[in-house]
Amino acid sequence: MTYPIRIVGNQVVLREFSLEDVEDVLTIIGDDKVTTWLSFDSRDRDQAVAMIEGAIERAQQEPRTEFYLGATKRDDDRVIGFARIGLSGVQAGKLGYAIAATEWGRGYATDAARALVTHAFTELGLHRITAAIGPDNAASIAVVQQLGFTREGTLRDHVFTNGAWRDSVLFSVLAHEWSW
Repeated sequence: MTYPIRIVGNQVVLREFSLEDVEDVLTIIGDDKVTTWLSFDSRDRDQAVAMIEGAIERAQQEPRTEFYLGATKRDDDRVIGFARIGLSGVQAGKLGYAIAATEWGRGYATDAARALVTHAFTELGLHRITAAIGPDNAASIAVVQQLGFTREGTLRDHVFTNGAWRDSVLFSVLAHEWSW
C-alpha cells in the first residue's frame, strides 16, 4: 500500500502524522507517566517536532520500512496515541504503541495494535511480529496477550531509559496464529 495510510479500527483510526499533531504528540511523549513504559525518556517540543518530521519523511521512502501512525478516536482527528511497526528481518516486524495517559483503560491501545497487526499480516505480507515490553508494564503485556501473542523470553538490559538499563519481555505472533 502506498503513502498515505489510513487504517480504521473498532475504536481508533490510524493515520499518517502531520505537523499539526505536535501539541497532541507532546502530551504523550512529554509525559513521564507514559514514557516510564517506553524505550525512550520524555521529550520536549523540539524533539516532538523532530519525531513527527522523521515519521513523515520515513513514510515516503520506497520501500517503506516503518509504519508509524497516529491514533485518533473515530469521531475526532486529534492524536491520542500512536502505533508503529518497524520492518526488520525477513517478513518480520517490531510492534510498539503508546496512548495518552488521560485515555488509558479504554481499549485504545488494544484496538490500535489489533488494527496495525492485521494490516501488517494482510497487506504487508509479514510472517512474524514481535513486541518487546518492560516486565513491569502489566497493561501493555495484557494487550499483547489478549491479542494472542506468545511470550518468548526476556531480553536482558534491552533498553537504556530513565537513567538505567531495563529488561524487556519479548512476545511474538505468527501470521497463521492471527485470527482477528
